[in-house]
Amino acid sequence: MSAPEKFSGVLTPVITPFTADLTPDAERLIRQCKWMLLHNVGLAVFGTNSEANSLSTDEKIELMDRLVEGGIDPARMMPGTGCCALSDSVKLTEHAVKLGCGGTLMLPPFYYKGVSDDGLYANFSEIIQKVGDANLRIYLYHIPPISNVPLSLGLIERLIKEYPDTVVGVKDSGGVMENTLAMLKAGWDDFRVFAGAETFLLENMRNGGAGCISATANVNPAAIHNLYANWQSDDADALQAGLDTVRDIFQNFPMIPALKAAAAIYGDDADWCRVRPPLVALDEAQMAGLTQALHGIDFAMPGLKEAAE
Repeated sequence: MSAPEKFSGVLTPVITPFTADLTPDAERLIRQCKWMLLHNVGLAVFGTNSEANSLSTDEKIELMDRLVEGGIDPARMMPGTGCCALSDSVKLTEHAVKLGCGGTLMLPPFYYKGVSDDGLYANFSEIIQKVGDANLRIYLYHIPPISNVPLSLGLIERLIKEYPDTVVGVKDSGGVMENTLAMLKAGWDDFRVFAGAETFLLENMRNGGAGCISATANVNPAAIHNLYANWQSDDADALQAGLDTVRDIFQNFPMIPALKAAAAIYGDDADWCRVRPPLVALDEAQMAGLTQALHGIDFAMPGLKEAAE
């Protein structure tokens, strides 16, 4: 098996469907992933908006297997494999590499706060050494608003220096463009820097970034990819403004339930509304508000309903 090519473009933490007993629904997930791929969006399954940390390690492994068995190209997958337990991170990462996934999106262990860069370095280093596979490609996941465990520029540089063929990129979901720009200007050779939302996509591309890994690519994939593909065009700023309008609507609601509500509305499939506790689905008023706001901008998810049939 040849080494995976580095990712670029648009990926999304694919929302995870659940059955009535809150078991992950592999068939719906396969259909959703195929719809994403039709719109040129890669699959960062088990990301934050996938409810990843409400899924067990075994559930994630089974879903990875089912996706590949269902015809999803593993080279388009960047599953989240960073866990609080080192052994879970190793187990998930090993399995992703075995399946031929193009890379893994790796959170730091996030339960203990205030840990040192030395401790975080040891965590990532142990995973790399225990997996022990030249085909492993890690994209670090910097999301301090949620994890409360930031990845410093010094830590990232140390990992790149020690593991240049393994630690090949980062998703910056810190929400601070200055930090993303610092990563882009650090001089790390062919290190792929992804913005954590399409809000920053155009600025990221104009400064040498690789694309974005965004929650709302679950619902607006074609338009986000269009900006990625045309960021040098004369209408790039207008394209960015259009993306921001959609993003702003979803950010007015709890994000994960809202993304699933949109899949339910435009896929004519109410089962998509289910979330795992402690999350709760949008209530009736919120659902009406989201529907009205999306209809007000003539929003659409072309082909989604047909993909489910």
